[in-house]
Amino acid sequence: MQRLMTCIWLLISLKMLGQTKQAVSVTDMLKIQSIGSITLSPDGSKAAFTVTTIENDGDSKLEYKYVSQLWMVSTEGNATPRQLTAKESASQPAWSPDGKQLAFVRTADNKPQIFLLSLDGGEAIQLTKYKYGAGTPKWRPDGKQILFTANIPLPDLLKDSILNAKSAIPEWPLEKPGFTHNEQLKTSQAKPDPDGTLEEVRAYLNNNVTDKKARVMNKLNFQDERNINGDLNFNIYFVTGIQPGDVPTAVTHGFYSFSKVDFTPDGKQLILSGDVDSLQHPNRSQENEIFMSNADGSQLRKILGEEGKQYITPTLSPSGKWLAFQFSGINQVKIPQLAIMPVNGTAKDMIILPFDRSKDDLLWSADEKYLYFTAPSNGGFPLYQLNISTKKVEQLTDYNSGISSFDVLNNKLVFVKTETANPFELYLADASGQHAQRISNFNEPWVQARQLSLPEKKTFTNNKGMTVEYWVMKPVNYETGKKYPLLLEIHGGPSAMWGPGENTMWHEYQFFCSKGYGVVYCNPRGSGGYGENFLRANINDWGKGPTSDVLTALDKTIAEGWADTSKLVVTGGSYAGYLVAWIIAHDHRFKAACSQRGVYDLNTFFGEGNAWRLVPNYFGGYPWEAATKANLQRESPINYVQNITTPYIIFHGDNDRRTGFVESEMLYRSLKVLGRPVEYVRHPNATHEITRSGDNRQRIDQMLRTWEFFERWIN
Repeated sequence: MQRLMTCIWLLISLKMLGQTKQAVSVTDMLKIQSIGSITLSPDGSKAAFTVTTIENDGDSKLEYKYVSQLWMVSTEGNATPRQLTAKESASQPAWSPDGKQLAFVRTADNKPQIFLLSLDGGEAIQLTKYKYGAGTPKWRPDGKQILFTANIPLPDLLKDSILNAKSAIPEWPLEKPGFTHNEQLKTSQAKPDPDGTLEEVRAYLNNNVTDKKARVMNKLNFQDERNINGDLNFNIYFVTGIQPGDVPTAVTHGFYSFSKVDFTPDGKQLILSGDVDSLQHPNRSQENEIFMSNADGSQLRKILGEEGKQYITPTLSPSGKWLAFQFSGINQVKIPQLAIMPVNGTAKDMIILPFDRSKDDLLWSADEKYLYFTAPSNGGFPLYQLNISTKKVEQLTDYNSGISSFDVLNNKLVFVKTETANPFELYLADASGQHAQRISNFNEPWVQARQLSLPEKKTFTNNKGMTVEYWVMKPVNYETGKKYPLLLEIHGGPSAMWGPGENTMWHEYQFFCSKGYGVVYCNPRGSGGYGENFLRANINDWGKGPTSDVLTALDKTIAEGWADTSKLVVTGGSYAGYLVAWIIAHDHRFKAACSQRGVYDLNTFFGEGNAWRLVPNYFGGYPWEAATKANLQRESPINYVQNITTPYIIFHGDNDRRTGFVESEMLYRSLKVLGRPVEYVRHPNATHEITRSGDNRQRIDQMLRTWEFFERWIN
């Protein structure tokens, strides 16, 4: 009897405990602490990493800012992470070779600069005060120098007496029509005069550009993420000593950008990745090569590179004998291939290591027997270990989680994991991923006090014979026999991938489930994470095929019997904003719909968005070509706007240049002219990244406004 009473008491206690848990609220997004930039000390005994929090900005309780700080944790014993920096944000930690200092980046006088922090104690000291700023610090193996990068505008590079001592001009054309090769860059002594000679008028017009009274476009890629921009900037790499006041010296030269530069393990050379095409404008050349040079940047020589190909992510083995890298054709919907070769070899010595997924963060094991990397796959972002000798890939973590940052050394693996139960925590395991244990507590306490909905993974075979995975999340207070609204969530890209290991949607899914909605999401044809054939399955088919996949996932969820078919809603952003528009122009089952930062007219997108190369890559050409024009006409939702009757809310950021915002204005105005129930919301200063890393008040606004709009129509 006593044992029975104890069991009953335990069951009642567990039930009461569940009842005391709170629903996930919209402001819980402000509690999420994200972890990244993990780096192990040279002996593997400690790990440094960043933690980004969201804090009140000033005295306002409505405005928020992101703050990133450096933390450290011992990898030996049951240590607790401790914070190393405070106040101003700090990022990009890099260990000194002796493990006694950390270099990191912090803003000073409105520019990023490198600071040094001694682990013996004391305040961080500012190492660089470079006029162009300094970022991505990397130590020379002997600890005597630090390599860093600066982003320098063309006008500054042209007139810099040190970086351009010979007053050189680019060999490639600036494409300013009506001038001979770069004639406009020659120094002119003319005084600005709007009523003067032609040269004086040109000087006057140049002054207007300098004073931001005019923006003149001559380059092909004239949009950045938030505005139009006619400037050309170049990533130049430098080395500096480790004493404040040491003068940086450039190790890359000319009017080119390098995307990655690092020391070789002996510190005597550099390995570089970039495009050094002397005859083609940087916006025109899409190739990328891999180079080596002396440590001072002299004797630059190409290791890999050819016309029509990109060679990227060069990663040297610890001995410096082997080079791992990836390569692919340009302007193609392809998964780059992974390969290795001897550093002193040639392309014919290349050994391809097959793995039909996109690889990130290549890392050699100390004994050079393995390559580690992460890859999106089947709804997760697992960590993989590739055996160099056998070419076999072993998956170290599961599909139900995502590894966003990691480091491996001395049989110690430290990584950041995202899972349904927790958006970000730090874990320690051995080098094979075994015996993993959580070693941080950044989100665990508040998440444990929340009711969470756990996704159920399901599959079906689409009309191309491809297996499509989808996930179903029931409302947190689900009761058998009741009916609930069902939200279809669609991802963007179109080559993105969603699943339990994807951290950007963790809060949104839980928020809607806490509001009594079921959520269903899938990875339709064209998604990443399922191999190249699946990735290419939506070429010249952005609408009908992917629509079939996402609606099949919806139909199969409805067939479970708990969804209220009179309360179906749909949302998606970017490419998914496009697909929502396409769907509601061809299907009228939804009670309400939401598109965020979408593309609606592919012809206009070609000119308006900085992601314009999606048009030729997916649709075979350009809008003025007859066959492509027909494809774009068929695939653009704006051409079916007269069929849209679903109540519709459309979001766009004022400064979103990835997709552009004019198309959303076109879609909204068309629907208003047609007298359809539509609402249009613009967020000032917001870019395409609004829902991931944008202004937090606007992030909250967009989520609440979407929910409020749905509530108008389902109740």
